Amino acid sequence: MRSRQLLSGVVVAVVLAALAGCGGSGQTSASPPAASAGTIRLGTLVPLTGRSSPSGEAMVNAAQLAVREANAAGGVLGRQVELIVKDDACDPGTAVTAARTLVGKDVVASVGGYCSSATVPTLKIFRSAGVPMIVAQSTSTDLLAPRYDSVFLICGTVIAEADFAVAWMKRVGGARLAVVHDGTSFPVTLAESAAAAARRTGDLAVTGEFELSQGAKSYARIARSVLADRTDVVYFTGYYAEANQLIKDLRDAGFTGRIVVGDGATDGPLLAGLTAAQSREVYGTALIFPEFLPELADWSQRYQAAFGTAPGPSTVEAYDAVNVALDAIKRAGSTDREAVRKAIATTKLQAMSGPLSFNTDGTRNTPKFLLLRADNGKFRLDPTAG
Repeated sequence: MRSRQLLSGVVVAVVLAALAGCGGSGQTSASPPAASAGTIRLGTLVPLTGRSSPSGEAMVNAAQLAVREANAAGGVLGRQVELIVKDDACDPGTAVTAARTLVGKDVVASVGGYCSSATVPTLKIFRSAGVPMIVAQSTSTDLLAPRYDSVFLICGTVIAEADFAVAWMKRVGGARLAVVHDGTSFPVTLAESAAAAARRTGDLAVTGEFELSQGAKSYARIARSVLADRTDVVYFTGYYAEANQLIKDLRDAGFTGRIVVGDGATDGPLLAGLTAAQSREVYGTALIFPEFLPELADWSQRYQAAFGTAPGPSTVEAYDAVNVALDAIKRAGSTDREAVRKAIATTKLQAMSGPLSFNTDGTRNTPKFLLLRADNGKFRLDPTAG
């Protein structure tokens, strides 16, 4: 998921204003406007308010880019495409209300999803309405628990990310691992998966599993426990605001080992305000960072031209989610939701994030992970991940 280049306020305002003009603002209307004649509607739920809003705003940009390009090429089935955007604020209750609004707007498919804690409670709503879900970013195994055949994950699951992280920690000499999460869906399942991978392989001894409170001013208690347990690697699986504070508290307590964060923390201003000493030996497991992949240079230029800022993490997957939906609609030859669901299940697409197809459980066949390393206030690709 990633060191983010934040969207400027001007760009965000322009994008949201444009969305409002086509029925896609984050505001709920008591009487939804009728769709344009022949318009194919896709819906996306992302955080546009709250701490994760930079990620959501970037995802909206990328999804809109895919829609604009499709429309410029003549649309799909001879019809124009419209993206309906709603704010889930990474909050379960807000997400449920927003999902119901999208269903009421007659969307053919859902192409959003950032925080798993907000995506999971929308599963039943979209399922009941027959709306297939192409989940752009959320990766919690909780998304698979209902065994719905209408949920498809663009990214790898937390199990694959955890295996990647633990294998790397062992390769660089880690021996004693502490995992820390924030009690919400994605961070919990990633932390549990990492601890399980360490125990299964015997590669690292798990010294502790800790839960912190989102928004707390200090995590000094956890830092003291980590030191007392002689831990040499800490894996934090939550989001960047808490990760930033945890890193400070660990270093202030005298922890000198490696601090690794999951993809929810590399996606954002994790390193803001950290000194060189605090950010030394800080790493992140991540999904796609366009800046590190030369094969995405042309796409990155298109994004830059459209929005005046470089694409950060979360953007490629959001772009791909839209194109998976449009490809399925084309192959189905219809906007019938069940026909589209069946077409999504048989996707074989050369997407921006690489070859894209789905396993029978809806997970991606070939997930891709990167290892990033903090260096002079920025994340850089670390070659030691292999």
